[in-house]
Amino acid sequence: MGKFYDSIQPAHKEFIEHQHIFFVSTAPLSVEGRINLSPKGLDCFRVLSEHRVAYMDLISSGNETSAHTLENGRITFMFCSFEGKPDILRLYGKGFAVLPGSEEWDHFAPHFVIYPSTRQIIVADIDLVQTSCGFGVPLFDYVGDRDIHFDWAEKKGAAGLREYVQQKNLVSLDGLPTSLGLKS
Repeated sequence: MGKFYDSIQPAHKEFIEHQHIFFVSTAPLSVEGRINLSPKGLDCFRVLSEHRVAYMDLISSGNETSAHTLENGRITFMFCSFEGKPDILRLYGKGFAVLPGSEEWDHFAPHFVIYPSTRQIIVADIDLVQTSCGFGVPLFDYVGDRDIHFDWAEKKGAAGLREYVQQKNLVSLDGLPTSLGLKS
């Protein structure tokens, strides 16, 4: 079952900072609703305090995290070591989206590299941390980050990105509004 902590310890922060990928999971309240699990990379995750984390979120084909955290706040992050000691770390908490132009944006944005395709920052207040062994997690070598997203965003341009968000990021798969949907 692992060990549990009520806050992010310095060793947890160090572990997080060494990972090249993390996973974020959210779910709607409806039992028919779809659980979302997304991999994230590109050095976009920050531990802001022992109880608060955030990640810079790029425009993509869905916006489930925003919809689910808007509805109920529940969010889980998972980090796995793919090299060295086999560890898994999970952060449990309540999350929310911070949108460009909002008052909170000016507080959180300086922690990140903000790109033209940054759609929001997801912030989470963490109330439980779990560590466990990662004996079943395979070893992988990190080769580098992909730049496909940035090439795609550059080709779309500012107007194309706005149109894409309007078409694909305002509601969840299950029809829940996202923070961007409420802003529109």
